[in-house]
Amino acid sequence: MSPLGSPPKRQPSQLRREIEQQPDALTTLLALGRQAVEEAAEAIRRFNPEFVVIAARGTSDNAARYAQYLLGARNRLAVGLAVPSLFTLYGSPPRLDRALTIGISQSGQSPDIVSVVAEAGRQGGATLCITNDPESPLAAASQSTIAINAGEERSIAATKTYSNQLMAIAMLSTALQNDEERWRELRQVPVAVSEALRMNMGLEVSAPFVGASRFLILGRGYNYATAFEIALKIKETSYVLAEPYSIADLLHGPMAMVEKGLPIMIVAPSGCALEKVSDYFGEFERRGAPLVVISDRNDLLDRAQSPVPLPQQVPEWLSPIVAITPGQLWANALAEAKGLDPDAPRGLSKVTLTR
Repeated sequence: MSPLGSPPKRQPSQLRREIEQQPDALTTLLALGRQAVEEAAEAIRRFNPEFVVIAARGTSDNAARYAQYLLGARNRLAVGLAVPSLFTLYGSPPRLDRALTIGISQSGQSPDIVSVVAEAGRQGGATLCITNDPESPLAAASQSTIAINAGEERSIAATKTYSNQLMAIAMLSTALQNDEERWRELRQVPVAVSEALRMNMGLEVSAPFVGASRFLILGRGYNYATAFEIALKIKETSYVLAEPYSIADLLHGPMAMVEKGLPIMIVAPSGCALEKVSDYFGEFERRGAPLVVISDRNDLLDRAQSPVPLPQQVPEWLSPIVAITPGQLWANALAEAKGLDPDAPRGLSKVTLTR
């Protein structure tokens, strides 16, 4: 006990410390990565791909979901997610000779992701990797490499590597358009992430959520990826079933699950998707579902049992890099409130090799 008789203050987890490192990691990538991004963009323009295929797993797969929206909306590129088992289990890869194939992996080690990129190059397609290890097998198999410069990440649950992957994708989209105004918006992201951290530094998880064994995590548009990534963080660190959905998909059947006591987290920053997300608050409330709301809108935060504020005036296309930060903090707080160690998720290791 402390001299005043209160329990000793909990030391921040490694996960929490790396969450707080994200503004610096993003600043480093912006400072060191632009040349490699612009070189990759020039190679892509020369190749002029008909479509994009992204190979990734886990957290990196969620970054790929962001790329589907961003490269589609901003660069008019059709983006699909690779099926690595076609390459490694079935030996029947699709045609990729007119595709830009992107491998996204923090470690760059997973053999199935390397196989997709290597086969695309063998067929004559353009290849690019986004990784924290520019000396990895994935980088060796790729024609271009964007190193995310996140520094060493020791926590098993990825945080700063994910946000830097999103930043690398945003930088690539911007370089493909050669848009200086968007580069200026990118440079404001670390400031916004710092503000999101400051606003949620004392975040605590209230009782309705601590005992829950199921969660729904909702997002749409650019933040569809954010819903998936927060759900993954909750699964990894609290061992509960957290199911991510787009609101549009929720309405096609899964809405029947919504009932009294089922917690729902809603990622709802300002932007085109907000109206479609906010339309269903009343229905969730009518059914008695307690709400966690991640938003920059005070009227929506006021309706939450667990409000998680975001800074205002963040462009929607960049909001996933900002919105994920308090989502990570919330997942860390939930694990600790349950008496679990977020730094030691059972049965997991930092690098996962799949074939």
